[in-house]
Parts: sequence; C-alpha cells; structure tokens
Amino acid sequence: MRVLFTAFATRSHMYAFVPLAWSLRAAGHDVLVASQPDLVEDIQATGLTAVGVGEPLNLAEDMIFEDLAPGPDDPHGVDMNTWPELLDIGETSWDRITDDYAQGVFAAYGPLIFHSLSSVMMDGMVDFARWWKPDLVIWDTMTYAGPVAAKASGAAHARLLFGLDLVGWMRQHHLAALAGRHPALRDDPMAEWLSWTLGDYGREYTEDTVLGQWTIDPVPTSMALPTSTTRLPVRYVPYNGPSTIPAWIREKPGRPRVCVTMGVSQQEVFGKDRASLQEIITATAELDIEVVATLNARQLATLGELPANVRAVDFVPLDALLPSCAAIIHHGGSGSFKTALAHGVPQIIVPAMLWDTVRKAELLTEAGAGLRIEDPDRFTAAELRDLLSHILDDPSYARQAARFQREIRATPAPADIVPTLEGLTAHHRTGASTSVR
Repeated sequence: MRVLFTAFATRSHMYAFVPLAWSLRAAGHDVLVASQPDLVEDIQATGLTAVGVGEPLNLAEDMIFEDLAPGPDDPHGVDMNTWPELLDIGETSWDRITDDYAQGVFAAYGPLIFHSLSSVMMDGMVDFARWWKPDLVIWDTMTYAGPVAAKASGAAHARLLFGLDLVGWMRQHHLAALAGRHPALRDDPMAEWLSWTLGDYGREYTEDTVLGQWTIDPVPTSMALPTSTTRLPVRYVPYNGPSTIPAWIREKPGRPRVCVTMGVSQQEVFGKDRASLQEIITATAELDIEVVATLNARQLATLGELPANVRAVDFVPLDALLPSCAAIIHHGGSGSFKTALAHGVPQIIVPAMLWDTVRKAELLTEAGAGLRIEDPDRFTAAELRDLLSHILDDPSYARQAARFQREIRATPAPADIVPTLEGLTAHHRTGASTSVR
C-alpha cells in the first residue's frame, strides 16, 4: 500500500504518527508524511520521508485569535481567560451539552479553527494525493486537509487521535439534535464547510469526512469517550523525537523523583504558559524530593534562582525519564499524559485549558491515578504541595496508575494492527490500487 500521513505543522501532533508510520514501513508499505514546510525538517528527523505542502503555519496569527479581546501582557492579543470558554469542545457532560451548545462549538471549530489549520495546505494536499495516489490517508483529527485529499484521490482514510475523541463525542450529540429538527432548521456548520470545500475539488460531502471511515485510538479503552465511530484501539508507544539519554538518568535517585513539564502547546499558540511556573517550582522546594523540570531559556528567565532540589533541563525524553519518577506534574498535554499512563506514573495535572486537558484531568482523578488543580489561574504553591504530598504518601495512586500501564501493554501494538489497516483499506478505497504488497 501507499500510506500518506498528514498533520498541520506541530511536532506533538506529528510525533503521534511516528510509531505507526514506521510499523507500516517495516511491513513493506510505502509511507510519506505531508505537512506544511515548517514541519518538514522535524519529519525528516524521524527518519520518515516528508512532503511539504502549502504555506507555513503560525498558529497565533493564522487562526481566529486576533478577533478576541487581548489580555494583559499577552504577546499575541489573546485573552487566555476568555478564549477557552468561547470554544470549549471539551465539554463531556451530556446534561450540559445543549443543542445550541453543540451548534456553537461546530460553528466555531468547523469553518473557523479547522478551516484555519487546513486551508493553507488544502490545495497542496489534494494536488499531491492526486499525483501520488495513496491507498490510505491517515490524518490528525484536527487536519481536515487529510479526508478532503483522500476523497479527492479515491483513497481510504482514517483519523488518528492524539487525545480524547472530542469531535466524535460532540458530533454524535449534534447529529441527534439535528435529526429532531424540521429539515429547514438543520443548520450543520461542519457539513456546510466541508461540502463547499469538497465541491472545490469535484467531490460530494459524506459524513465520514468529519470522523473518518474509521478511527485509530491510542487512548486506553477504559478512558475513551463512548462514540458511534468505528474505533481501532492501538497501544500508545511514546515517541519524544530525536534525543539522547543523559547519564544522570541512569543513576538511581536518592529521594523520590518528580518530573515537572509544561510542554510546548501553550507557548506555540499563546507565547506563554497559562499556569504559574513560579508557584509550581515553589511548591516542590520544601519537600524531600528530587525535581527534574524541563525549562527553556524563556521560562528560566522568569524564575530567578531555582531551589536546591530542582534540576533544570531544556529537554529530556519523558519515555526515558518517567520510569525513575514517583510522580509527574504537567499541563495535561497528550504526550505527557499518555507517556505517564504507559509507565504507570501518578500525575498531577495543571490543565492548560486547551482541547481535552480539563477532561483528562477529571478522568484521571476519578480513576484514582492522579489529582488535578481545579483553577490553573489562581492556584497556590501550598495547594499544589498538598496534592503532591498526598500522591507521594498514598500508594493507591501508584497502584491505579499501574492498572493503566497494564491495560496499555495489553492493547495491540502499532505493528499488530497493520493487517487490520490493510483489510479496511481494501474495503474502503474507491480508487484503483497503486501498489501490491
């Protein structure tokens, strides 16, 4: 098969593809990864072959943020206290998702956010897919240039989730609401946007354009949101990019080791961290622990002198670090969250208020595998210190975290699902096959 992966230009979303892409490559399939030019070097660094399409992406400038009221000291004109509430696709309580709520979410995400992420690469993706003729397109759940290119070229197509299936969850609610309305009142922003987009390439809209012909899901099944999609579970295999394991990781820590990382997603979008790093570092200072904090130069400049028990590193592969850790404090990012689950490490989440971070924090807390900060804007060092002490002192958190580790290890690995992908592709592909395995 020829398999084309695609994601908009963010490393974290592209990294989610790498283990599956290499599994397909090792099975003898032709694999390419398409994204904007500013991600090409990062794709090449994984050893995979890159295809640059469209124009470079600047999240803060190319999306809709400039239309929102700026907050104080905000370099991109984004009010971080207002934006998440306006566009919260992460609501998962049925009793709070009214018909108007779901309508508003898709009005914001479809023709605004998803369009902004894909429009700069749409023509390039379609042109390349029509030339290369992939059998299968695997697309990031926020990158709708993927299904459009698949339909334009006759390829089968599947979503690969990076977190909870918020689109599938919200979509099923919205479709149920639309079915109960008079046909003249069935306003569907997602379908309308994708219909005129597909029309530009001579194709008609079908509902699988929104959710894929099937969905590849690395979230543990016990934590996945129930949806009506065809779901293909896959084991989460951490990939942190090209890296070197520092020698100090091999040394057994004399005290409980705690990782602190706030990831890169907020800095890419907003130019700063939402949560107070100062409060987080202060919270760890008086505890008898060893702290490993991933801090770049900009973050370090805001902190002053670090406590004696804090080791600051610009980058360390979490997959190598977390086996030696008793806990991790992070922003709820998908990679940090799933890597901690994969290694059975209890977590404290200070939600970044992006995508599914709040909902993952709630699910983790309910499962007893971690705790969360309720208000990431106003928490104190004392509050966080109490949570961390509780997790370190109560072994039940480690036991529950280990349960997720066992579940992940029992899930089919990327290599194990390759035959299933081959069968699904043969079933769904409408164009002629271009290769024989």
